[in-house]
Amino acid sequence: MRQITILGSTGTIGVSTLTVMSAHPEKFSTFALTANSNVEKLYQQCLEHRPRYAVMRNPVSATELRNRLQGLDIEVLEGESGLIDVASAVEVDSVMCAIVGAAGLNSSLAAVKEGKAVLLANKESLVMSGALFMDAVRDNQASLLPIDSEHNAIFQCLPETHSKALIQGECSLKELGIQKILLTGSGGPFRTRERASLTEITPEQAIAHPNWTMGPKISVDSATMMNKGLEYIEACWLFSAKADEIEIVVHPESVIHSMVQYKDGSVLAQLGQPDMKTPIAYGLAYPERINAQVEPLDFTNLNGLHFEPGDEMRFPSLALSRDAMIAGGTAPAILNAANEVAVDAFLNNQLSFLNITQVIEQTLNAIESTDAAELETIFEADARAREYANLAIKQEFNL
Repeated sequence: MRQITILGSTGTIGVSTLTVMSAHPEKFSTFALTANSNVEKLYQQCLEHRPRYAVMRNPVSATELRNRLQGLDIEVLEGESGLIDVASAVEVDSVMCAIVGAAGLNSSLAAVKEGKAVLLANKESLVMSGALFMDAVRDNQASLLPIDSEHNAIFQCLPETHSKALIQGECSLKELGIQKILLTGSGGPFRTRERASLTEITPEQAIAHPNWTMGPKISVDSATMMNKGLEYIEACWLFSAKADEIEIVVHPESVIHSMVQYKDGSVLAQLGQPDMKTPIAYGLAYPERINAQVEPLDFTNLNGLHFEPGDEMRFPSLALSRDAMIAGGTAPAILNAANEVAVDAFLNNQLSFLNITQVIEQTLNAIESTDAAELETIFEADARAREYANLAIKQEFNL
């Protein structure tokens, strides 16, 4: 019986994780559930799954939840310290890191430092602090299991000896004859539209992903393909890949979740329904495979599989992400911070869709990248980037 903490249990990844766990009560037990401020949803999850701890990042929300859970044997914690406590508790075996954005970094890193099995759905942890994070995995003998569907697919396409090394923070592509990683992406809802026609795109249109059910921020990232850019950076760190060893391929059907190309000409691909319960189940039970409550593909009903190159003119976020990874240091953290600010402004109707990447590029050009050897330096760069991006939105776009 594995004790599981879910960081971000009220989001789409957290909800899917609980669905998989509920199907295997003999294997998994809920140690802690956490949320930012969604009291009602976390309250309902507590009633159903009865964790030992519930954490609200927002202190006011924590007080409300504590009052509502009176009489139940569930302790309510709050704030960043509460997240860190349930991520690093000695009783915990695995931690699902599903808090969106930079807010998930400290608690994810806390789980790593305690040598947990870390199921990483928070790509920003590696985008912001890839070198520090991977060093911590190695130094603390943690297990790192990628949950993003693309990275999980790559993980499944690696030789067994290689995947075992990967989860301990070690990876070498060339030693195993791997020539290239092919990172697939759907292209989002605007893949076939002329870029000039996107000036009037609304948040409601941007979050209507054709294949996946995701939260609003990730859905907008998919529409700009920044999600793929962030995944590109994440993949570089996860698989110790150089910039030219990863190719982004647009695959609108989202059936092939990613591929690994070997030097003998072979290409191994992982296929499945566009349902996050599959990689979640793989991460929870690794190396065992369990029922993920997902219907298998019916190949006779597929209308074909199509592929296109990742067009950096249509999706400038791809080039921005690649350049930030090559620049290194705090550049990826600056990229991520500016994107979070710009997407939030777009979702609140304060910024046009096309201006999201303009804000990111402007921020990257304005904030100098420095060495990212210390976590404090990374958070300082994050703060400077957020301040600049907010100012740029107000001044440059007359808001």
